[in-house]
Amino acid sequence: MELPLWNEKRYAPYKVAALVEVLEEQGIAPEASLSGTGLLPESLANPETLTSVRQYITVCHNALQLSKTAETPFRTGSRIPLSAYGMYGFALVSSPTIREYFQVAVKYHRLATPLLSVSWREEGDYASWIFPNNGAVTHPDSLLRFLMEQQLTQLATHLRDVLDSDTYLPIRAELSYSTPDHTHLYKRYLRCPAQFGQPMSQLIYPKSILSAKPRLAHGLTSKILRDTCDRILGEVKTSTGVAGEVYHIIASTPGHSPSMEEVARQIATTVRTLNRKLHAEGTSFTQILDDVRCNLASEYLRSTKLSIEDISELVGFSEATNFRHAFRRWTGSTPARFRP
Repeated sequence: MELPLWNEKRYAPYKVAALVEVLEEQGIAPEASLSGTGLLPESLANPETLTSVRQYITVCHNALQLSKTAETPFRTGSRIPLSAYGMYGFALVSSPTIREYFQVAVKYHRLATPLLSVSWREEGDYASWIFPNNGAVTHPDSLLRFLMEQQLTQLATHLRDVLDSDTYLPIRAELSYSTPDHTHLYKRYLRCPAQFGQPMSQLIYPKSILSAKPRLAHGLTSKILRDTCDRILGEVKTSTGVAGEVYHIIASTPGHSPSMEEVARQIATTVRTLNRKLHAEGTSFTQILDDVRCNLASEYLRSTKLSIEDISELVGFSEATNFRHAFRRWTGSTPARFRP
């Protein structure tokens, strides 16, 4: 059974609009591209329109049937600017370094019509975007490849735009699926060789890119925008999907941190199923617990005169020292310095 998250309409239609535009240039009517979505062509220009992941996947299915060129997902990925992501995009653009850009991109990925899971890692001389195999969300091979081609193009295009330079191009792309007939398109759009049939999919850069500075880097602006993204992400987690249910249960028990077993019982499921569903929504029980504790602690620090020890107890820590360490890990600040 697919998760409710896929049906929730909370994303601006910029990805849908980009794909419909690319298909229209091939002579495909927008009505045909949008078939089965319930969307009208004129709604894509309405700033109040919200779409779901499921609706975008439907347009991708249509594209696979109607498109006249294998270049469609690459063209679409190259036409989605970071500014289309709103606060999330501006937080990326203003990141002080590319290392922080990677961190912001992964942390707030749920704000950007997430089609595939994405993470990053630094290993040896390389830094890589990683696309974990997600058993909870399955697609036919042709659709998975379509989504991956679009996602890879977006990531590569965005980094080039942020750095305004070709100094740091990817070294190579590794893909877990078999070699397609259009391998030359990977070279054209990603600007690097591609290897297929690999253990997992990743886009690999030289490690030196992590210390590079985006051309619009600004530490204070980045911090303000990340705070805004935290609030938006918190709203998403508290109102949608299984993650929202878990968030509400944990947040309703101040001073006590329920175990995953307790939460699973409350929503009438097993720990294994709960873990799988949270993973499919791009989060985990530990991440939600940290989010609840961080948000509660931040609110107590902003709006009350409670001692650090009292706040520590209220958010579920038995030792104030452990709370101080955790708060610094969550926010980069000590509780005392965080207070206005």
